Amino acid sequence: MNERIREKLSILADAAKYDVSCSSSGSKRKNDNKGLGDCGAGICHTYTEDGRCVSLLKILLTNFCIYDCAYCVTRKSNDIKRAAFTVEEVVDLTINFYRRNYIEGLFISSGIFKDADYTMERLVRIAKKLRTEHKFNGYIHIKSIPGASEELIHEAGLYADRLSMNIEVPTDNGLKLVAPDKKREDMTRPMQQVTQEIIRYKDEKKHIRSTPNFVPAGQSTQMIIGATGESDKEIMTTATTYYQAYKLKRVYYSGYVPISNDSRLPAIGSGVPLLRENRLYQADWLLRFYGYQVQELLNDANPFLDTDIDPKLSWALRNMDQFPIDINQADKHLILRVPGIGLQSTEKILMGRRFGGLGLEHLRKMGVATNRASYFITCNGHHSTRDLAETRIKQFILRSSQSKYLANPVQQMSLFA
Repeated sequence: MNERIREKLSILADAAKYDVSCSSSGSKRKNDNKGLGDCGAGICHTYTEDGRCVSLLKILLTNFCIYDCAYCVTRKSNDIKRAAFTVEEVVDLTINFYRRNYIEGLFISSGIFKDADYTMERLVRIAKKLRTEHKFNGYIHIKSIPGASEELIHEAGLYADRLSMNIEVPTDNGLKLVAPDKKREDMTRPMQQVTQEIIRYKDEKKHIRSTPNFVPAGQSTQMIIGATGESDKEIMTTATTYYQAYKLKRVYYSGYVPISNDSRLPAIGSGVPLLRENRLYQADWLLRFYGYQVQELLNDANPFLDTDIDPKLSWALRNMDQFPIDINQADKHLILRVPGIGLQSTEKILMGRRFGGLGLEHLRKMGVATNRASYFITCNGHHSTRDLAETRIKQFILRSSQSKYLANPVQQMSLFA
């Protein structure tokens, strides 16, 4: 690798670290034509010093940009060193790194130089060359450019495993405040197109086996948390709307990293809201897999998630009238709402109770966190203490729990210390 390429890689890989939406799950692209690599069951992950996932060759095509979004390190008014890869340089890096077992896929995003189509066309050419000229079957995630044409979005979907479009800021008012040059419809229109085409291609594949894959790992989005003052209720409401409207695989929440002295944003030196980011992921998980609704976890009286306890425990303590439940009789959706009982434990309970009544010792062996669950259930030989107040239960649980976030609420530990 020559010095110029090394320098570009240093600049453009560093600029890409603020983008967290690079999960590789969900694609099953197989190597069936003597090509290079495959996606299989996903790829391994490694982590940067700040804890971000870098399982892929994660780079920007360029950090030049015509926009001046206040929160973005590549904004045109920021005085930083600029660089841009050519299409051939990105392709060569991907192939060479893959052959050396450094990476198992490519995550490519970009600032916008000239206009949206000019940039998107180059991203598509990278994926097309990898797939058609180098027979590359590894994972490719392309970050779509807001405002790109339908033709380019369509072509990108034929070569990429996942497409994503960052909505940047959770609310329209927040977007107007810090990124007035960007339009929400330039982000949602491609998402709508991808949603419709994924459905169409899946339907066609049922009748025509040779129908090509179209974004087999689905689409995702990312929003910045803590930059523009939205409540957790507004953030989760936005996420739910996007999940429903565009059938997204994931919404990623990225705590704002202060990089600007702009008065519209938190000052440089302010802490990155890592704990809040974690709580939002926990709430997101409850919405997608546990059957909760946003208004159950967050409402006008409680617009922010608790920082000292997780969202599931918080909901249970605010709804003690629904507990205790009999673990040997209750329906699945009620068992899922007991703090300390997860998805796998629930399945084990449903299976295990067929063979006899379960007690606390059985639940412990199944992986249930009984230091939490015991306050909300009854089972053989155990009866929940009904007369304990919510605050006392919370104190008991916190006393018996250890959280890596509460132990060190300000700074994330270094993985490389």
